[in-house]
Amino acid sequence: MNPALAAELVARQVAVIAATGGEASGLAAKAATATIPIVFTMGGDPVELGLVVSLNKPGGNVTGVTFIVGDIATKRLGLLRQLVPNATTIAMLVNPNFPATSAEVRDVQAAARTIGLEIDLLPASTSREIDAALATFVRKRPDALFVGGDPFLLGQRNQIASLAARNAVPAIYAQREFVAAGGLISYGANLADGYRQVGIYAARILKGEKPANLPVVQPTKFEMAINVKTAKALGLQIPDKLLALADEVIE
Repeated sequence: MNPALAAELVARQVAVIAATGGEASGLAAKAATATIPIVFTMGGDPVELGLVVSLNKPGGNVTGVTFIVGDIATKRLGLLRQLVPNATTIAMLVNPNFPATSAEVRDVQAAARTIGLEIDLLPASTSREIDAALATFVRKRPDALFVGGDPFLLGQRNQIASLAARNAVPAIYAQREFVAAGGLISYGANLADGYRQVGIYAARILKGEKPANLPVVQPTKFEMAINVKTAKALGLQIPDKLLALADEVIE
């Protein structure tokens, strides 16, 4: 949602605004109105961004769902290390325009230091920049690729998964949609559950509850998806332990 759309919704005097698609949508909606209830989805910290006063007691007219991208990024890094145990350098594809990117990068770099990995950042905020970033990867040849949990990158999943496959790059993603598109492995919050919660909150608000009293929801369900066909093409042996833990295995 951009500022113009947010302003249009406010002008129409809608009952509730569902600001999905990341931090920018929530921020645009909040900038447009201090009275119409807003229910957001995002990957970052809504307190840090100034959308709510606290997670438990949001205050104001805003509440919603955060997928805590930064917090679970370290788990994904550990999974990638299990798949590529001899890795020393991991490239990290991120969208620098995504507000949650800085927290995700910070957490991944901190986790990498504890296990002796070096992180090489590959920024990309357009389709052309993704092509350039993967070309840089091929030239530098890090051991694996970590793709940030960003809505823009999710929207480019076919391009990214295809480039990774074409260049024999083992990569981990935040959403299962990448794995369905041919990516190797994903681990992250269940997006469907998050969007369902937006609908639940919107319904509760329409029945009279106030966003100020509805705690920001954090994910309780995480899912792992593995594409065995992609693993075979990369010459990787997926540990039996990971296959047993996977919520979805694509043959």
